[in-house]
Amino acid sequence: MGYKKIEMKVFTLICFITITFFGSTQVVRIPIGKTSSGSGELKLTLVNRYQHYNGNPKSKADSFDEAINSPKSVNYSLDGKKFYVQSLEGYTTAVYDAATKKRIKTIKHVFDAKNQSLFKNGETTAFDYKFSKTKENYNYFSGKPVESCFSHGGKYLWVTYYRRDYDSNAECPSAVAIIDTEKDEIVRVMPTGPLPKMIACSPDNKYIAVTHWGDNTLGIINIESENPMDFFYHKHCVVDYQMELNFGGKHVDRDSECGYCLRGTVFSPDGQFLLVGKMGGAGGVAVFDANSYQLIGTVKGMQSNVRHLVINADNLFLSANSPGYVQKCNWRDFVKSRVENEEKEIQFTNFESVFVGSGARTIVTTSDGKYLFAAVNNGSKIVAVRSADMKIVAEIPADSYPVGMDISPDDKELIVTAQGKNDSGGNSVMVFKITFD
Repeated sequence: MGYKKIEMKVFTLICFITITFFGSTQVVRIPIGKTSSGSGELKLTLVNRYQHYNGNPKSKADSFDEAINSPKSVNYSLDGKKFYVQSLEGYTTAVYDAATKKRIKTIKHVFDAKNQSLFKNGETTAFDYKFSKTKENYNYFSGKPVESCFSHGGKYLWVTYYRRDYDSNAECPSAVAIIDTEKDEIVRVMPTGPLPKMIACSPDNKYIAVTHWGDNTLGIINIESENPMDFFYHKHCVVDYQMELNFGGKHVDRDSECGYCLRGTVFSPDGQFLLVGKMGGAGGVAVFDANSYQLIGTVKGMQSNVRHLVINADNLFLSANSPGYVQKCNWRDFVKSRVENEEKEIQFTNFESVFVGSGARTIVTTSDGKYLFAAVNNGSKIVAVRSADMKIVAEIPADSYPVGMDISPDDKELIVTAQGKNDSGGNSVMVFKITFD
């Protein structure tokens, strides 16, 4: 065998080892029309994209869009007519017509003298959180949108801000915007604790839970009124302990310096319990009584690094980011095991699992719960799982690095955001057509 052939085999082996154990080191950009591989019972096809990296795309379905700037999450409206993309570094929510695929509005999360009426009575903080620096007006800022959820039957879209732009360590009160989806305009901004990420609405539409990644707490907002200016904080919840945020002016990485790094947040369908994933620390899922909002305790036994939680019918699904697994259990059994045990932490191991790839981020299910989709960040791919037996039925590459997703109410489209990582990849929102055999 010649030297050139040996050299090529060695190079191929190095690439294989690198991708297998460390994830792809090459930025992936997939072409319009790309289809998935798998069993054939389900197929994904990339049919549209909004991106901010190629000003001269080959396909008309590949739109260069300056509103796409580190897109973090996406939500279909409950009627399926629009979808909303949260661009973290662009300080914007971009609104698209789901039928025409055209951007119809760009909502700027920038606050100055012209829009201070959005802050009720000039409120700047909640639960006595303090600002680490003195400013003439704390409500002059740009907000970095992260996640969102709907309330009031889809009338309001709630958008959390990772931080206010002047708060480099995300140690001060942040905020959440309330968008009227009929006008697609912000109608109120409420202060939150530090670094809110996930947000969830109770099934009875009485409460919003804002989960603070920044200090192991949640804020519970009463939303029983139809008027956003009447919404008010009901309770401040703490998971075990409230993290001290005195960094003494030293820059810290708040993606890792976050205590339990609370993330996935979901109410049980009966509205009796609130589940919150502990992505950091020793892991597990914290369970609250959703009547009193008292912490019952933590459930462990699942894979570590719990990132996202979804409940559909009887099943609780979770994604475990670093290990790369998606797991399923009966949510009633899960909660029952917690309620019937007085220990602070308990073990629950009745999970069915499937390995989808390191960096399992957002997960969504079809409306009937038959299939689940996972955004696999490190592997730059989307994986479809048949939930009955937790078997992978389809895979498709995605622009690097996928993080957020949502499925249309009619289960015909899956939209995926690629935020990017270490100034690489990202700036892409992909629309996949879903077809079933």
